[in-house]
Amino acid sequence: SFKNCLWLSCVLRTPKACFWSTASGGLIIQSVSNDVYQNLAVEDWIHDHMDLEKQQVLFLWRNSPAVVIGRHQNPWQECNLRLLRQKNIKLARRRSGGGTVYHDLGNINLTFFTTRKKYERMENLKLIVKALKALRPQLDVQVTDRYDILLDRQYKISGTAAKLGRTSAYHHCTLLCNADKFVLSSVLKSPYKGLKSNATPSVPASVKNLFEEDPSLTSEILLDAIAKEYAVQHQIDHHITLINPVDETLLPGISNKTKELQTWEWVYGKTPKFSVSTCLNMAYKDSVLDIKVNMDVKHGRIEVCNIDLPEQWLPPGLYSELVKSLTGSKFCPNEITTLLTTLLRVCPQDDELHSRWSLLCENMIRLM
Repeated sequence: SFKNCLWLSCVLRTPKACFWSTASGGLIIQSVSNDVYQNLAVEDWIHDHMDLEKQQVLFLWRNSPAVVIGRHQNPWQECNLRLLRQKNIKLARRRSGGGTVYHDLGNINLTFFTTRKKYERMENLKLIVKALKALRPQLDVQVTDRYDILLDRQYKISGTAAKLGRTSAYHHCTLLCNADKFVLSSVLKSPYKGLKSNATPSVPASVKNLFEEDPSLTSEILLDAIAKEYAVQHQIDHHITLINPVDETLLPGISNKTKELQTWEWVYGKTPKFSVSTCLNMAYKDSVLDIKVNMDVKHGRIEVCNIDLPEQWLPPGLYSELVKSLTGSKFCPNEITTLLTTLLRVCPQDDELHSRWSLLCENMIRLM
């Protein structure tokens, strides 16, 4: 519409050349990448390198399908890892605390960078609400004491997390525009049983897209409205600086930050210690066997493993080798599959034994 065109014309997207030359006060930047690891790396880079005493920063970004967990969370507790693998949805662990969120291109991400002294989550969220109200005055949107934004007083459209450094800080939040709610609800439902953990749990909430309330509220319109409001409040030009998170000339050392965020050791290995205590119901021939499994997992690796098998189910030597091999291994289906396949090669050539072994392996891998 003509009205939307006017809004868009207020925010001029400019190339990276002006990234460092912007006058003090404030800066608005937007990532041209939709890769979750690259965009999280930009957050780290800005937090570590920019002089936030000189200029505050608003970082705008969107991701292709990904699940992002908080720094102190357990991915097995928070989401359906098997479904993520099937759908090729990325899993990332961010540097900030808070709960788990689903990202896709219908989800807007906003990061407010300031000095620690100027850090103020409530003001940032009020800025977003003000931008939404400027677009559509009839919208019933408000900030809660938990630093969420609710639509119609019941649907969560924005969640918050933050990182407070010694001198720098950032507050980032989401804004549901037109995300796939079916995928969101499916991947954020953990199927894993018997997990005990002190990791930070997410708080479930009913969600709604702003697009459902008003189909004219596209991601682009919302991003530009928030950028304009930020510019007004910080008395800066309405410019959005586009940056490429793989540009080492602009962001020296960014590739190393991106690589670290992709490693198994960061995504899974940073999980707080947890235990698994469950019963495998294995159908074998004409009966169902209840196999009790107890494991302690630390830094994402199996620290203690006990499998209560029926007598004579496996030769004692093979059982001992199984437990010995599992101990110290990653709590990860790929690694366990490789390990169990290797052990199978040293099994006695007995069809029934191989059948039992395969059944046990399938059920063990399902735990992960």
